[in-house]
Amino acid sequence: MANWGFLTNHARVLLCIAHDPGARLRDIAASLGITERSAHSIVTDLTEAGYVLKHKDGRRNRYQIQAHLPLPEPGTGEPAIGEVLALFAARGRGRLSGDATHGRASPVLRVRGRRRDRR
Repeated sequence: MANWGFLTNHARVLLCIAHDPGARLRDIAASLGITERSAHSIVTDLTEAGYVLKHKDGRRNRYQIQAHLPLPEPGTGEPAIGEVLALFAARGRGRLSGDATHGRASPVLRVRGRRRDRR
């Protein structure tokens, strides 16, 4: 069995935050099998790049993904990060096989606490 994956730890952290915006760094690290220090470093990278906003909620942080921003990869045709996250999130709901939407309307993303149709 291969000991590698297609997603970087940065992408995996984004998926964790998309699943639970109130996740603690400790929980993110444990779910991904990385150190808490690595999780902190990755969240800091994503925050500094503008892909994630960090909000204080009492003693905890809540994270908000800026789904409208393009991927930072050259030659990707500039899909928004939210479109990519929606595909991987759909996989977790058993909707990804061939056509991600199975002929249904485009997935709906949560952006800043509101529903927004993917464009």
